Order: sequence, then structure tokens, then C-alpha cells
Amino acid sequence: MLKKRIIPIQLLVDGRLVKSIQFDGWRDVGDPVKSSTVYNSQYADELIFLNIARGQRTVADLQKVIKDVSMVSFMPMAMGGGIRTAEDAAYLILNGADKIVVNSIAYSDPAVISKTAETFGAQAVIVCIDVRFDDERGDYVLYSDCGRKAEHVGLEQHIENVLRAGAGEIMVQSIDRDGTMTGFDIPLIKRAMAVSSAPVIAAGGSGNYEQMRDAFLETDVSALACGSLFNFSDSNPIRAKAFLSNHGLNFKKV
Repeated sequence: MLKKRIIPIQLLVDGRLVKSIQFDGWRDVGDPVKSSTVYNSQYADELIFLNIARGQRTVADLQKVIKDVSMVSFMPMAMGGGIRTAEDAAYLILNGADKIVVNSIAYSDPAVISKTAETFGAQAVIVCIDVRFDDERGDYVLYSDCGRKAEHVGLEQHIENVLRAGAGEIMVQSIDRDGTMTGFDIPLIKRAMAVSSAPVIAAGGSGNYEQMRDAFLETDVSALACGSLFNFSDSNPIRAKAFLSNHGLNFKKV
């Protein structure tokens, strides 16, 4: 049985960690190095860092923290936000990241996925898909540019496109649920799972362990990425794994 993963997701703006609600109105939640030290001691399976600065986003913000975080974090680390070229991706991997996360560039230049996968392996490429439900359409709409630009491609088609380009993992993130702590969008996760031949990470909505249990058991998703759950409660990866293990879910032994 494949082991499930719990992944703290850390959002960066100007060198600080923040937490947003529906991709807006973020507040400061701490220092990335200190936070990574804590997660390392709590046996998180991986870390995901995303630069969500709304200005001219580049990998510069990630470059500023990657070295210091690498010195205190001994778990796999993924970084994204502002990656525009295969050279950007290579820089992050060669300087401490185990994986890169791409979103906007996956729509406009999927060759970045292909080139990175060819150089470092498909397992090094996560494609993040930000999704909002549109009541008028009665369907999900995909967004790039930190949730500001609607993309004219369906969820299933985009997943197929990026897997064909060489992505080794898919992260599907609910904009509607982001920061609300109301639970994961299970129908969204199921749709991604139905079409993806690669592991799927689900993000957006983590509020308690019961919601994590439901998402794992109802969708068989590979991993859950959590922000608010760990930022705004006394929850942590150790306690989450202890709870979820009681429901037959398999995690890496530490």
C-alpha cells in the first residue's frame, strides 16, 4: 500500500510567511526558517513553499530563503511561484529544492515542464492547478496568476496536457476553500484523481483531522497540503498522523 503524505504548505510574501483566505486578505504567520525548523521536528513528510507576491513575481523571493531553509529542513522540499523558465526551475533544484511547483507557466509554456523533467526526472515537477467553482457554468474554472486570470481549459484536459508534458505530480487547490478551514473540496479531488495517472496532492480547506480523514478515505488522494490547520490551531503533523493511522491510513514510520 502506498504511504499517504501530509505536507505543510507555506506561502511567502517579501520573505515572510503569510496565510490567505480565498487567495486574498493574507496575514503574517511567521518566519520561514523558524517554521521549517518546527515542521522538521514534527516529521512532516514534505514542505511546499509558494511565492505569492502580487508584484513582479520571480524566483528571487525563493532564492532568498532556500539556502537557510535547507540547513534546518531535512525533508523533501518543493518550491514554486514565479518560475518562468527551465533555468529558473534548475536554479531552485540545484540550490536545495527537491521539486519545483509550476502553475501559470504550465498554461503558456509547457516546455518548461518537459525540459525540467528531462533534466531532473518527472518526480521533480509538480503542477499546481488553482480552481474555483463557477455557479453560472455549474463547473470548475481554472485560474493562473495567483487566482487572478481565468484559463480557458477544463480540469481534465489540463491534467492530461501537463502529464503529457512530463509532470510527475498534480496539486489541485480549491480557491473557494483556501483559508476557510471548512474541509476539502472532495468532488474536485475525485475529478482530479479520476484522470490523473500521477500522484495527486489536494489543498484548500484543512480545518481538522476529521476533514483530513474524509478526504483521504473518500478520494484515495496521495497527499494533503495544509496551511491554516497548522497555523491557527495546536495541530501538527505528528498528531494528524496518529489520528489518521487509527483509521487504517498508512504513513511513513519515523
